Amino acid sequence: MKRILFVCLGNICRSPSAEAVFRAKVEDAGLSDAFEIDSAGTLAYHQGKPADARMMEHAARRGYMLTSIARKVLLRDLEQFDLLIAMDDDNYRELRDLAANDAERAKVRRMMDYAPETGVSEVPDPYYGGAAGFERVLDLLETACGNLLKALR
Repeated sequence: MKRILFVCLGNICRSPSAEAVFRAKVEDAGLSDAFEIDSAGTLAYHQGKPADARMMEHAARRGYMLTSIARKVLLRDLEQFDLLIAMDDDNYRELRDLAANDAERAKVRRMMDYAPETGVSEVPDPYYGGAAGFERVLDLLETACGNLLKALR
């Protein structure tokens, strides 16, 4: 079983969306038993809360249900997960700084590395923007998550 953790800042917009999009792609491929999928944030601002209501609304329109509850990345996540996928460069640096060794650092990847065709290096944080930002996040995640699944098969 492959264990994947998606990580953003507060775990209420991008990483729970990545979790839901990737889960849907895994289920569509009939591979649910082959993956454990979760999400977390580098900060505990929203710990214990559901995803942002605006993100949930935009995701639901595409058939994705954001059911995760926000939590902070734990040191044990670096040991337990096979891949920790950061939404932006700040998240990437935070995760690599938390890593205890080279093996853990090697597990940390950038989400958009799985979608070079987009020409985008980070999944932008839509929190302070409008509806277009939430849609853009979903567009990027659909591409990157599809490519991630192909890479892991």
